[in-house]
Amino acid sequence: MRPCVASLPPLDVRYEPVTAAVPGDDVLAVIGYGAAFESGTDPRVLRVALEPMSQPCVEVWRSTARVEHGRDGALCWSNDGDYGFFAIEIDEVDDDIGAAAQAAYRQLLVHVEASTTPHILRLWNFIDAINEGDGDDERYRRFCEGRARGMAQFHDACYPAATAIGGHDGRRRLLVYGLSAREAGTPIENPRQVSAWRYPRQYGRTAPTFARAMSTPAGQLLISGTAAVVGHASQHDQDLRAQISETLANLDSLVAAAQGRFGERAVLKAYVRDAADAQGVRQAIATHAAQLGEVLLLRGDICRRELLVEIDGMQDLPV
Repeated sequence: MRPCVASLPPLDVRYEPVTAAVPGDDVLAVIGYGAAFESGTDPRVLRVALEPMSQPCVEVWRSTARVEHGRDGALCWSNDGDYGFFAIEIDEVDDDIGAAAQAAYRQLLVHVEASTTPHILRLWNFIDAINEGDGDDERYRRFCEGRARGMAQFHDACYPAATAIGGHDGRRRLLVYGLSAREAGTPIENPRQVSAWRYPRQYGRTAPTFARAMSTPAGQLLISGTAAVVGHASQHDQDLRAQISETLANLDSLVAAAQGRFGERAVLKAYVRDAADAQGVRQAIATHAAQLGEVLLLRGDICRRELLVEIDGMQDLPV
């Protein structure tokens, strides 16, 4: 892949004090975390139920233009002409996460494809009790089936980058939010991993539908949730230190595939299954990529129950 030639202005994504939760006219989205965060009524302000394990903060997406915003039924949105933010929460009926995923994705795709920013770059999915159930009845596998049904009419040429993480609040409510753009991005795959949509049958009836990363038209790399998976198999069962090392090797490989170097001008989130592991994860990331600023640590379950940590984020690419 050649270095990106930017055709859209970059988004400014950073962590800021919780006082920044009142957005100005240039803010596309504000994302807060945990039960203590209050989202208010502005459709650009979103609460994710995962509890932070670092200094409370909000994630702010700033634009270079004036942002419009509103609601479309259950869906919240904002748009600056180049980028769109969208978020939808769907209650499960009778614990049917598959039906909730199908409904959420159908609604958000109708909205996005009718907007001035019809190309989805990045998605986040938050699912209560993601590992509950055995075999094909596991909630994550049922979510993948519903997501695929909801994306059946997806008109873009490639899957977006994505993350799916489990929560612990006991509320059977699916949250999906994401970023779209006026122009399409370029999907990036990791040479160390099998593409998610090509996973063999052992991982469920329906393979996950996401790219490992997406290079945006602004020369920014949107990194999907990345864990200790090589080929298609999980590595280092229940060994935190080895899993972090493997995850960081995957991130190095993925960013190199986009002709970047992991950690340079990056904004990262680490999802950690066990709160007691948070400090070890923080130290390992800081040692591997010393030039990073603060990494946001959140308590969340990974889509495979043997995995203990997952990292996603965004970083600039050479232009």
